[in-house]
Amino acid sequence: MVTVEKIEKTEEEWKELLTEQQYEITTRHGTEYPGTCTFSEVHVPGIFQCVRCGTDLFRSVTKFESGTGWPSYYEPISPLNVIEKPDTSLGMVRTEVLCARCGSHLGHVFDDGPPPTGKRYCMNGIALKFTSVT
Repeated sequence: MVTVEKIEKTEEEWKELLTEQQYEITTRHGTEYPGTCTFSEVHVPGIFQCVRCGTDLFRSVTKFESGTGWPSYYEPISPLNVIEKPDTSLGMVRTEVLCARCGSHLGHVFDDGPPPTGKRYCMNGIALKFTSVT
């Protein structure tokens, strides 16, 4: 079985490394306001990575405009890099997406995305960082 090396830190260590908003979203499972992420303006080749640990999560070519106000992707770089688990918070049944390496809350995945996967990985932009690839 192939696994991703885990990174574990205390809440205090994460607080020291992250902004208050990054901490709230990635550690306390918060969410950003829709339409506040500037990733909709990113139209160059690159990789979206976990803001906490730098794990590669999504290629820019899988990003699409979902109309939700959050960055959306139709597939992760590797299913080994993300964990999907049931989330019944807020009176809804959803599938939460976490970074497999550090456990960072990234967002949720839904079954209403475009081909070829039919998935919509609806992520918090604050939980991601972008690295261009040339």
